[in-house]
Amino acid sequence: MKARQVVAIVLISASTALATMWGYNHFAGNKTYLYTQDSSGRIPTNYAKFFDGQKFGNVPVDFTDAASAAIPATVHIKTKSVRNVSNNLPKNPFSDLFGLGDDWGFGNGMRSIPEMASGSGVIISEDGYIVTNNHVVDGADELTVTLSNRKSFKAKVIGADPSTDLAVIKIEAKGLPFLLYGNSDEAKIGQWVLAVGYPLNLETTVTAGIISAKGRTLDINMRQSKTPIESFIQTDAAVNPGNSGGPLINPEGQLVGINSAIASPTGSYAGYSFTIPVNIVKKVVGDLIKYGTPQRAYLGVRYLPDNASDEMKKEAGVQDGDGVYVLDVPADGSAAKAGIQKGDRLTKLNGIPLNSAAEMVGLVATYRPGEKVNVTYQRAGKEYTVPLVLHNNAGTTDVVKNNSIMDKLGADLQTLNKKDAADLNVKGGVVVKSIDENGLFSKTRMEEGFIILKANGKEINSVDDFRKILENSDGSVKLEGVYPGYEGSFQYPLRLNGGQ
Repeated sequence: MKARQVVAIVLISASTALATMWGYNHFAGNKTYLYTQDSSGRIPTNYAKFFDGQKFGNVPVDFTDAASAAIPATVHIKTKSVRNVSNNLPKNPFSDLFGLGDDWGFGNGMRSIPEMASGSGVIISEDGYIVTNNHVVDGADELTVTLSNRKSFKAKVIGADPSTDLAVIKIEAKGLPFLLYGNSDEAKIGQWVLAVGYPLNLETTVTAGIISAKGRTLDINMRQSKTPIESFIQTDAAVNPGNSGGPLINPEGQLVGINSAIASPTGSYAGYSFTIPVNIVKKVVGDLIKYGTPQRAYLGVRYLPDNASDEMKKEAGVQDGDGVYVLDVPADGSAAKAGIQKGDRLTKLNGIPLNSAAEMVGLVATYRPGEKVNVTYQRAGKEYTVPLVLHNNAGTTDVVKNNSIMDKLGADLQTLNKKDAADLNVKGGVVVKSIDENGLFSKTRMEEGFIILKANGKEINSVDDFRKILENSDGSVKLEGVYPGYEGSFQYPLRLNGGQ
């Protein structure tokens, strides 16, 4: 009895299994079952590319070819700077009488201490041009470049741009491996990238990650420039001190950007790194090599920053909306001439959507003064597109010889508009709109709102006039001008080497 029951159970189980397999093969066949939370059974549109015939089923990316292309073109940069410090010895009371040193025979009371630092760089030409960060080489008295094959060369600085934190240096060599430029505009969030460099004084190191975000701003370049330009690519590729100036590359081995910063509470890698997009790099590097200084283009607008607080928005009367909100349009600037007004929202530049102020800054940074762009903006619910010729910070399209002089001033300068000039009964002038605490203007007694009318006795009618006098000075400039509402003129001596 029991044996018959066992046999029956076995037969029922077998038949059930066969029926299940037949039913699956009949109704499902080789189809892929897709789970979706959508009760309609449809796949969300943001997953469409996963089922594209060309992309579905791709194997994981292999980075060996990209790494082998990048490693020989990535260099180790070592810097040496000499810093003078006090001996802290008592002053020699006879020094003024007998011409002795202030520290009893130990010179002038100062001693030199060498400071060593290091970073990374990218070879961009076979004859030795290398791009790195400005903060890697800034203030260095000596530069040594070591290749991946351990050959070392002395290097010289060709040019630097604190606003973007980029610099170009050069070694005397031929036939060097170098990286090809990619296109950072085509880089997509989620795309694989590699960071290459010499972190923590290690040998060449390659790390992998994905692009986490684009158009990021950290306000870190404000430490070294009054006109910072930040539109970083954010990645989760591991980057540490020493990686600065090294390349970020795509799986094809092309340069996507220059690694510049990390977000970290400890100073070491904590999950996110930030890279200067290669499209900005290409433009700035070209300027530094050709002109020795960047040729910076400006739209001619003041805009609401991305990190604006709710209080700031309320004070400015800003309502939520797309694009970049225009806070002010300086007279005689590019935007003013194109008809753009305060309260407009800039939504596109040459057809490329502007989702943030950082994206706008990054796009403008790829153009030069004199180039024409099409700007799309919204006003009162309507959209307009106008052509606009970009100008430099002096309001012209001329080639700038030494932009770094204007950066060192640490001031926001504007050409005096015609109405205010007429009220003051002058031909023109330069208005000091703001003064940065770390610039040369901060070393004078000058206040914001001062209008520069003369420099070294010569009349100043525009920012461009002022810049030309600074470029041709011997390092010392005497400024003369007025404060609106106050009688009399005021004078301020200015030393371009940083002295008072």
